[in-house]
Amino acid sequence: MKIKSIQTTLFQSPLKTPFKTALRTVSNLEDIVVIIECENGLIGYGEGSPTAVITGETLGTMKEAIEYISNFLIGLNIDANFEDIINIIHSKLLHNTTAKSALEIAIYDLISKYRDKPLFSFLGGDKIAFTTDITISLDEINKMVSDSLSAVSLGYDTLKIKLGNNAKKDIERIIEIHRALPNDTILRLDANQGWNVEQTIEIMQKVENLGIFPQLLEQPIKADDISGLKEIKGKIKTPILADESVFNLSQAKYILETKSADFLNIKLAKCGGISVALKIAKLAKEYNVKCMMGCMLEGPIGIVASLHLVSAMSDIINMVDLDAVALLANQPKNCSVIFDESHITLSKNSGLGITY
Repeated sequence: MKIKSIQTTLFQSPLKTPFKTALRTVSNLEDIVVIIECENGLIGYGEGSPTAVITGETLGTMKEAIEYISNFLIGLNIDANFEDIINIIHSKLLHNTTAKSALEIAIYDLISKYRDKPLFSFLGGDKIAFTTDITISLDEINKMVSDSLSAVSLGYDTLKIKLGNNAKKDIERIIEIHRALPNDTILRLDANQGWNVEQTIEIMQKVENLGIFPQLLEQPIKADDISGLKEIKGKIKTPILADESVFNLSQAKYILETKSADFLNIKLAKCGGISVALKIAKLAKEYNVKCMMGCMLEGPIGIVASLHLVSAMSDIINMVDLDAVALLANQPKNCSVIFDESHITLSKNSGLGITY
C-alpha cells in the first residue's frame, strides 16, 4: 500500500458564537485537512487546527511543514513500513506538532482501512459512545450564566468555564454560574495560564470556602511553571489538570514523577499525533493518573481521531473535552459518526469513519 500523493486543503466553518479565552478570541474555524492517496486507491484523511498562541503554528507554517515531511513519505508502503513512517513524521522536523498530528491521523486512517477495521479496533478499543463537556467562553458574567443555562437545556451535564482575564471578576463568575445551575452540574474551570500562583490559591480557597468544589482546575498558571503547579496543588482541594505544561512524553513524565498535577490533558495537536498520545496515556496509567482527552478548535476529522484514541485507552482517559464540532455553525457532512450535542457515537466502518 504505497503512498501515491499527499495533498492539503482548507476546512472552514463559522462558529455559532465567538470562542473566547484568556489567550484569544476566534469567530471562524480554519483547519488544514491532509488527504493521502495510496496506489491501491485507498484515501486517508487527517486534520489539524493552527493555534499560534499555544503551538506556535499558523495555516502557512502547517502547510509548509506538511509539504516538507511529505517529501520523505511518497512511495513508502504504509502496511510494510508503518513504524518507519511514524518515525519519519516525527524526526524530519522539530516542533510543528499539529502538522505532524494531521499527517499521523491520515496514516492511521489508512492502515486501519487497509486492515478493514475501525481505528478504535486497530488501536485495541471497543467503546463507541462518548459524552463530552462543552466550553463556556470567557465573557461578561450575565452572558456566561446565560450560556451555561443554555448548555444545560441542551443536555450537557458538564461545563468547562473559561476564566483568566480578571481575578476578581473570575471569582464572581464562578459563584454566579454555580448558583444558577442545577446542583448535579459538573464544573471544570480553565484559566488558560491567566493567573499567577498567588491569585490561583486565593481564588480557589475563596471558592472552596463557599462550598464550591469544581471537578478540576485546568492550567491556571504559565506552562513552564511546574513548581508553581505543585505549590497550588498542595494548597487547594480542587484537582489540578496540566494542559499546556504537557506537550510531550518527557514533560508528562516529569509532572508525573514530581506529582505536580492530579490529571493530564492529552491533545493530539500538542503531542504530535496518536502515537505519542498513546505513549503519554500508557505512562499515566503506570502512575495511576487519569487523563482528559482535549482538543483545539478542530473539525470533525480531528475530533473523531481523538475519540478513537479514547476508546483504546478508556480505562485511563476518563474525561472527554471534545466539543469543537458542537461549536460549529455548520455541522459535518459525509460522516458516519453521530454528533448529538454532548453525545458522540463512533462508526464501526473501517478507519476513522469519516471523509472529507
